[in-house]
Amino acid sequence: MADHREDLLQARIREVLDANWTGTHTVPSRTLYPHQWSWDAAFISIGLARIAPDRAWRDLRSLFLAQWPDGRVPHIVFDPGVAERDYFPGPTFWAAPARAGAAATAGPAGTTGPATTSGPATTSGTAASAPGPRAPTAAEIRSGSPTTGSTGIVQPPVHALGAWEVYRRTPDETGAAQLRWLYPRLVAQQDYLSGARDVGGGGLASIVHPWESGLDNSPAWDTALAAVPVVADLLRRHRRRDNQVGLVDHRPTDDDYARYLALAAAYRDGDYQDTHLADRHLFLVECPAFNALRGVAELALARIAEVVGGDPTGHRTRAAAITRALVDRLYDARTGMFHALDVRTGRLSPARCVNGLVPLVLPDLPGRQVTELVATLRSSRFGLTSTSAVPSYDRTAADFDPVRYWRGPVWLNMNWLLWRGLRSHGRDELAATLRGTLLDLVRRSGCHEYFHADTGAGIGAPAFSWTAALTLDLLGAD
Repeated sequence: MADHREDLLQARIREVLDANWTGTHTVPSRTLYPHQWSWDAAFISIGLARIAPDRAWRDLRSLFLAQWPDGRVPHIVFDPGVAERDYFPGPTFWAAPARAGAAATAGPAGTTGPATTSGPATTSGTAASAPGPRAPTAAEIRSGSPTTGSTGIVQPPVHALGAWEVYRRTPDETGAAQLRWLYPRLVAQQDYLSGARDVGGGGLASIVHPWESGLDNSPAWDTALAAVPVVADLLRRHRRRDNQVGLVDHRPTDDDYARYLALAAAYRDGDYQDTHLADRHLFLVECPAFNALRGVAELALARIAEVVGGDPTGHRTRAAAITRALVDRLYDARTGMFHALDVRTGRLSPARCVNGLVPLVLPDLPGRQVTELVATLRSSRFGLTSTSAVPSYDRTAADFDPVRYWRGPVWLNMNWLLWRGLRSHGRDELAATLRGTLLDLVRRSGCHEYFHADTGAGIGAPAFSWTAALTLDLLGAD
């Protein structure tokens, strides 16, 4: 009976991933997200590694063909075949040109060098022999056509982990060739985040917009976001699409959305430059999940370096430094978890959010922090049990909302990261409990974007790719 249930679930998952495959990449959902999203692509590759590694590689390559010369990987790569009206804010708002093949390269030691490109992936997942388009210069990026391309902000760097997981499932020469193509681009991504984005100077990257965290309207940003004025006219000049497709009471409020647009416009109007951010940008936050995933990326890069002939030592050193900085700067012993830091004020956010639990994914996290994070996971605030997964926000908070996006609902990708963290620290029984809870959730409610924190009902976009992909990984857990 159990095998039959797993077969049925896997068949549903395959249907979702096949339906969302465009031929070059996987969209998160056909309803609300018609382009390619950055960290979605990474999570999706982890699931595809188990059933279609060629597609997993093509997803990652498609994304990194849009990498900027400075190393940043945009949070959305726009599909030129999708009408502007079908997604907002779209390419015209972001005013960033196409960047096919714009990735900087880096040597094994992690030093960025001249930009070089390769052709697109072939159907077998190997690199084509024909050279790709010339990488645009930074000046060309700022003056290019505003009707194609990408956004100018980033998302958490899960991509090195994704690349390693795909290779780990199929460690053949095709996979090694893909790693050789991706490695310098992944290093350039890390170099950008550890360099230009270390605004606080303490070894952690700052996000310049809540969307960069991936946890768009999390209460973790409320205090810092309050410094951003609500420009009502900005929202009136544009039409939100997210609350036309989804229920209004599930989405960010208009005031929050006006602040999001103001921050995006300010960063855009500054030519997406990261110099003097502390003097001119109103939102600069060190996110514990974003930075923990930087550390995970360095550890994955160390393994990739061993395959492609690089030196893993520097990656391991950087990973250890990130873990130390997280503990020193973002951990609060009074709450037993990590908190977002407003770089402009030097204050930790008081909100207890799921991103403050994600550092559990770091294998070198000190034992004290591991013990306290696990206790917090099992407390009434987050309530991990055999029937309840981890919500995105403290259940005991007065403003906890079981349906509003990142202000309460359960997200499978966050829980998947926590599951990995529990396993890496030998909490096997609790990890098995979480795995079973997540699989039951998807069996009952389907591959939704997120889930009602109390009832488990599927909400947000249906047929959501990362939910499908990560469930596939949970099913095949070894």
